[in-house]
Amino acid sequence: MGVGGLVLIGLLVLVVGGCACVVWAARGGPRWARGVAAVTLTAGELLRSAPRPRPGSRGGGG
Repeated sequence: MGVGGLVLIGLLVLVVGGCACVVWAARGGPRWARGVAAVTLTAGELLRSAPRPRPGSRGGGG
């Protein structure tokens, strides 16, 4: 497994852990879980509001 695969696995672990903290915080988890949940929700909002590339357009031209 290459470095890219390890990066993807690490990203997946962070996403799943963040989602777990959101659920745990909603059920009254510890303060650190609420902090992680807040960061996770903020990151999700930022990703959702990020501009999306137009369908059919590709970079590079030419």
